[in-house]
Amino acid sequence: MKLTQATDYAFRLVLYLAKNKEEVVEAKYISEAEKIPRRFLLKIARQLIQAGIVESYRGQNGGYKIARDPAEITLKDVVLAIEGSIIINKCQEDPEFCNRKAQDFCAIHCCLNSILAVLEKEFEKYTFATLLNYNRN
Repeated sequence: MKLTQATDYAFRLVLYLAKNKEEVVEAKYISEAEKIPRRFLLKIARQLIQAGIVESYRGQNGGYKIARDPAEITLKDVVLAIEGSIIINKCQEDPEFCNRKAQDFCAIHCCLNSILAVLEKEFEKYTFATLLNYNRN
């Protein structure tokens, strides 16, 4: 499993907004501070808005603000907003992808499901409030 660059940028965007949770911040400031290309940031922000993680404000004082308490937003929430799902192998998402058609039982599939459950728990364990304590910048 490999997270996309979009997810990495989304983590940075949400963490930046968590640090500034009382403020509405313009995209250009976030882009500069987090080294995220502005057009990419706007695309990612739209996905995070749809997921209820980020809010947008229009107008002269417009920008972005975190939508919920950082303690309520997990890494898993962001991954799901950007990636759509957390999977290791396509057959976990859709059994039709199994070219062996071993939908009833597959030892590999069972092991991957077990690994995925641990991975999901780890993503759920870390909130952006937790990450604020890791950040030393």
